Amino acid sequence: MIPVKGCKGQKVAVLGLGRSGLSAARSLLAGGAEVLCWDDNPAAREAAEAEGFECVELRRAGDFEGVASLIVSPGIPHLYPAPNPVVRAALEAGVPVDNDIGLFFRSFADSTWHHFETLPRVIAVTGSNGKSTTAALIHHILTEAGRPSQLAGNIGRGVLDIEPAENGSVVVLELSSYQTELARSLTPDVAVFTNLSPDHLDRHGGMGGYFAAKRRLFSEGGPDRAVVGIDEPEGLFLAGQLSEGPADDRVIRVSVAQKLSGPGWHVFARKGFLSEYRKGRQAGSIDLRPIKGLPGAHNHQNACAAYAACRSLGLAPRVIEAALQSYPGLPHRSQIVAEARGVTFVNDSKATNVDAAVKALSAFKKIRWICGGLEKEGGLSALNSATGGVVKAYVIGREAAGFAMQLDVEAEVCTTMATAVERAMAEMQEGETVLLAPAAASFDQYDNFEQRGEDFVREVRARL
Repeated sequence: MIPVKGCKGQKVAVLGLGRSGLSAARSLLAGGAEVLCWDDNPAAREAAEAEGFECVELRRAGDFEGVASLIVSPGIPHLYPAPNPVVRAALEAGVPVDNDIGLFFRSFADSTWHHFETLPRVIAVTGSNGKSTTAALIHHILTEAGRPSQLAGNIGRGVLDIEPAENGSVVVLELSSYQTELARSLTPDVAVFTNLSPDHLDRHGGMGGYFAAKRRLFSEGGPDRAVVGIDEPEGLFLAGQLSEGPADDRVIRVSVAQKLSGPGWHVFARKGFLSEYRKGRQAGSIDLRPIKGLPGAHNHQNACAAYAACRSLGLAPRVIEAALQSYPGLPHRSQIVAEARGVTFVNDSKATNVDAAVKALSAFKKIRWICGGLEKEGGLSALNSATGGVVKAYVIGREAAGFAMQLDVEAEVCTTMATAVERAMAEMQEGETVLLAPAAASFDQYDNFEQRGEDFVREVRARL
């Protein structure tokens, strides 16, 4: 646990009592704060009260008298589409609003660091797609290289649940836009921006607000090094804003769409080969094609970002290459769950938006595609440019018929996962891939994308 600094004797409110909220409450208590909690869910309040926390509904500005700050869990809106009533009451009372990420960055360093030969580091990864894989890959590389590492944030453990730093250790954080948008302190040593595509637009008031939330990771604290994917205009703009000139190697530019050149620091992948160039000279090269845990161009982008982040810490290319070879992949992200009868079964349930699904489709050939769910803003038209390898689509979800009508490939309305898997397996041929890449949220039928992916895996394995 990381006790929160600067809160001793203060009254601090915590809104939202899921994993991050309860973790924040415990760390605040360990730091000497008086903690008030609230969650609209009675079961969550009961769990907090069982740990001895006081639950108080704070909905009026007057209720915040004597409260020093409000700590808000990521899923709770504070601005768009409308502020949560408790957040609004805090703002009206002039009470600062923060989250567990802000608490972590102001509390992680302590006096014991003076005795370390190598100072601890924090690598923070954000972006629309690939941030989980990139963060997990960085953690895997560091661990394989013998560097103490902890994985936290939007993946792994809550940021305040991790162990205190040790000599030379690294904390790798995956941070969503919900987390970067609100944190009052954001000071990673290395910040990574994977890419940007439309997502969570209602929460951020449009693409501009969404990009601004991601950009805060780079603008608020000024990381020592920035790894920036420049295949979208926003990433290209961000790299330009952070750089002092073409030779400024504090910014490492990453691409899977083009060969990068110039006097700066570049990492790119073309036709399955990762290349690193620095000061106009090649410094490293890796053949990514045989690595099963990293299929497709989108995973090659993740590999480039992870490679760049680890190189910024001084790891040698050959050390990184050896670790990439043993990377097993993450569940629900281009996860190979079975191979039978000459067919590969891939679970990419995390492809919850169109852009992620396009990248998944581009990674395989001869695809029997299981898709559908709660359609997101922006429609499905972008999918139709990526369906050249699709043999047939099997559509799930409550609105499966409407989803299927928007596709430019043969599509069968299946509604349920069981029916989709059964039909795909009945028609599959040797050399094909049965791919779950929904291009939609899961909430019409499942609690989360993990549950949807687990259902796919269960149905596949039951029929093999």
